[in-house]
Amino acid sequence: MSVAALLPLSQAELEHQVQARTGRRVRNLAIQLDEERIILRGHVSSYYLKQLAQHGIHDLMPQISVTNDIVVE
Repeated sequence: MSVAALLPLSQAELEHQVQARTGRRVRNLAIQLDEERIILRGHVSSYYLKQLAQHGIHDLMPQISVTNDIVVE
């Protein structure tokens, strides 16, 4: 079963959660739902924001694996 089938929230709701958690400071945010995990992509100005984005997902779904491919510039 894919991660998308297990999610209680839509992809748009996940993006909203990440943007709310980071103060809308993730540029070009993309959330990909893989078979086994959620993949975060985008650009931020600090490692702190990168971590906040990941925690935005973990707070909602701690049981699902998250790969954080957000780039710090």
